Amino acid sequence: MNSKSAVIKKVLIIVIPIALIAVAVIRLKSNKEVTQKSVYQYDKTQAINVQTDTIKLEDLNTEFAFTGTFEPYRESKISSEVQGKINSVLVDAGSSVKKGQALIILDNSLLKLQLKNIEVQMEGLQADVARYSILAKAGAIQGIQLEKAELGLKSSQVQRASLIEQINKTTIRAPFDGFVTAKISEEGAFASPGIPLLQITDIHRLKFTVNVAENDLDMFVQNHSYSITSDAYPEINMSGKTSMIGNKANSGSSYPVQFTLNNTSDQKIKSGMFGKVNLASVIQEKGIMIPSSAIIKTNDQTQVYLVRNTENSGSISKGKAFLKNITISDRVKNNSVINSGLNEGDMIILSGFINLFDGANVIIK
Repeated sequence: MNSKSAVIKKVLIIVIPIALIAVAVIRLKSNKEVTQKSVYQYDKTQAINVQTDTIKLEDLNTEFAFTGTFEPYRESKISSEVQGKINSVLVDAGSSVKKGQALIILDNSLLKLQLKNIEVQMEGLQADVARYSILAKAGAIQGIQLEKAELGLKSSQVQRASLIEQINKTTIRAPFDGFVTAKISEEGAFASPGIPLLQITDIHRLKFTVNVAENDLDMFVQNHSYSITSDAYPEINMSGKTSMIGNKANSGSSYPVQFTLNNTSDQKIKSGMFGKVNLASVIQEKGIMIPSSAIIKTNDQTQVYLVRNTENSGSISKGKAFLKNITISDRVKNNSVINSGLNEGDMIILSGFINLFDGANVIIK
């Protein structure tokens, strides 16, 4: 009896898990069938509405654009030519200044006292010269005394002129029209020759510099005008004249080409902005150009959909969509220039890509 119970127990241990697994498999299969029935199955034989265009050869005027940076036509750090305490700074960062306008005034009180002292000495020397001239003519004194007085007067005149020049230099003026782009010192500071106090930047005119590969240098001609636009204001078209074509390559093995141009009347273009110099090729070529939106990228392959096997049924045109590999040689705004893969007369699909696949039936709208 005991041996019989043990056998039954062993059979149950094996049979029960197998039964549970079988029930689970049946349940999963049933659920899968229910799920598949409830999921929408797209009918691949159904025709898809698309918009198309027939490819024609076009005149291609290839545009070349080189990116560069705008720089001020002139920029200078202003320093004093004489030493002195700064009494007042008459401008601030961002101020517009004119050539000759007073910017900073230094303390010149000691220089003015020295000037007064020299002028007093000059009065005495002038009197001596007048008196000695009369006495020398009368033979009452030696001529050398008159000469010494005259030399002393000339020396005083030179000292006076030097002091006046130093006093004038205590008023620091703008060397050209521009804007204050840096204020480095304040009132009460001490100015010394060669120590910058302000920075003046002239953007009424601009420099625009691009770096060009050696193979493209022949596109530029000295003193020739080119169209230049800024990235911030692409609607503003400016004319820049080539002022420098580099003779030495920079660290990137390219050559600097520099243009000079006038800024807008309200100086919209700022130093440091990016822009482009635009060149159009003089060679008119025939080629194929399509909207970039019609191009599809799949597995690093550039493709488009073509419509072939077209047939007309009343007012409706039908056909089949086929993927075609292409290569692109250039991009012009929202269009792409096709190098290979398409021919004149090919019908290309422009829109209607939802559910579209290679070999799909299409209706041409």
